[in-house]
Amino acid sequence: MELRADPKHNLHVMLRSVIAGASGKEVREATMTVGIILAAKGREVVTIEPGVSLAEAVRLLASKRIGAALILGADHRIVGIISERDIVRALAEGGAGALNEPVSGTMTRKVETCNESEAVASIMERMTAGKFRHMPVVDQGRLVGVVSIGDIVKHRLQEMERESVAMRDYIMTA
Repeated sequence: MELRADPKHNLHVMLRSVIAGASGKEVREATMTVGIILAAKGREVVTIEPGVSLAEAVRLLASKRIGAALILGADHRIVGIISERDIVRALAEGGAGALNEPVSGTMTRKVETCNESEAVASIMERMTAGKFRHMPVVDQGRLVGVVSIGDIVKHRLQEMERESVAMRDYIMTA
């Protein structure tokens, strides 16, 4: 058993050891990746063009019940992202008149991306550190999906439920 100073790590190692001992099999931990989340939620991405008005972007977000949309340039590459926070900031600075301006003036231009093979734990850390909630998923420069902090939390809760059931089953058979 590889124990460290981190109590969460030690608990995880000990639980894996207990489960492995009970089943007589080696337990292999599957790294939860962005690709697994996309496979479960789908790959639909809502995009808009840079010249679309902020008002139209607001209508799009509201109709789709989403918190952000990606802005793609003529070459279909990501040039920005518009989020609810960007819109609130624009309204606070420019009043209702900001709604007539193009999203290109309000969007976040520095967009953090990830790929399907990245670990969910890494993505969670990046989102927390950067204080953003949506991350485009790119494969060889091509947009293939978007993950949100909500997607990650939902998936993590399902994972925890599965672990809880496995532990209950183990205890019941012990």
